[in-house]
Amino acid sequence: MHENEQGGPKQLESGTPAFRRLNLALFAAGFATFAILYCVQPLLPVFSQDFHVSAAVSSLSLSLTTGMLAVAMLVTGSLSEIWGRKPMMVASLFSSAVLTILSAASPNWHALLLVRLLMGVTLSGLPAVAMAYVSEEVDQKSVGLAMGLFIGGNAIGGLAGRVVAGVLTDLGSWRLAVGTIGALGLIAAILAWRSLPDSLHFKPSRAAPRDLLRSFSDHLRDPGLRALFIEAFLLMGGFVTFYNYLSYRLMAPPYSLSHTAIGAIFTAYLVGTFSSTWVGDLAGRLGRRKVLWVMILIMLGGLALTLFNSLFLILLGIVSVTFGFFGAHSIASSWVGRRALRAKAQASALYLFAYYLGSSTIGTLGGLFWTSSGWWGVTGLIAVLQLMALAIAFWLMMLPPLVPEQEKANKYTK
Repeated sequence: MHENEQGGPKQLESGTPAFRRLNLALFAAGFATFAILYCVQPLLPVFSQDFHVSAAVSSLSLSLTTGMLAVAMLVTGSLSEIWGRKPMMVASLFSSAVLTILSAASPNWHALLLVRLLMGVTLSGLPAVAMAYVSEEVDQKSVGLAMGLFIGGNAIGGLAGRVVAGVLTDLGSWRLAVGTIGALGLIAAILAWRSLPDSLHFKPSRAAPRDLLRSFSDHLRDPGLRALFIEAFLLMGGFVTFYNYLSYRLMAPPYSLSHTAIGAIFTAYLVGTFSSTWVGDLAGRLGRRKVLWVMILIMLGGLALTLFNSLFLILLGIVSVTFGFFGAHSIASSWVGRRALRAKAQASALYLFAYYLGSSTIGTLGGLFWTSSGWWGVTGLIAVLQLMALAIAFWLMMLPPLVPEQEKANKYTK
């Protein structure tokens, strides 16, 4: 164990063996979380057909999970302040993988929705806690890189979940696809359990509800954190809506793509893996304020490209939206961890509460726009959300730092 000048353990720095183990664990955790959460997204048209439900009702297989995840995260994020980061993260991964395997055997639509609802509870023990873990254990100069790699794992997991689900549904059934995702989740959970370094800077808090509520209140009083929470709602709501109903559009004429082809299109998530890491590091060097609005503009440009009938332009639009979203999410999520001076897991939980609340509410609302106005209606809804996010990003550029002295001394808080 290395120690700092004050005699305490040093934070993890890039280039060290411990940092590499951290990266493996975070990548595996991010992979499992997104693969399990989003493997049902390309299957929404299949659920509509097999269970005889509408597009909006089919989207509940994802929206119920993200909605419960949003609420449960407020509790599990607070519990991690008492029980510790690593135990919460490992338990979350194992239990979520087991439930995914069980969901593949669901006898009917309501049983599937029930298991997916429970999955929202088990998955909640990882995202906010991982953000807090990184902000506590990683050196300031390496936070952007570490968080980018975690979000990169999200992107790869989202890609794997969608591609594997599409291919195995064509080869066998959606049950085979979902069961396979659960097995991959178990492998990722084992990797995270074995590789994640123990917390050395975590300080347990008292289990006083009044103290926990006060922490939430303190975070919500900060205008910068409030703006970042709203940003999460808008960006994620638009992004999930985009991918939810993209499958319906591309499976219909004139494209009539197969499940395998739809899954292959989700390889655009590889761009998210690159952008989350690269943009996170870039924002650490140039300042988050200067980069966030650019990512949102890239999302808007990509959204406009999908309005054309050319499949090539649609694919280019998908890549642009994915690049911009993961870059923006990497910036905003790491910004929350740096701006919150205490109870970081709760600050991260509030950010992800807004993030998944946007996924749940806007993701299902988009089904009504799809039914009434097709892709033009869906893109109109998303465009409004992104323009609001852009306005908030410009406002954040003018926001004074929370602690001016800290901001001046450390450019990574910009």
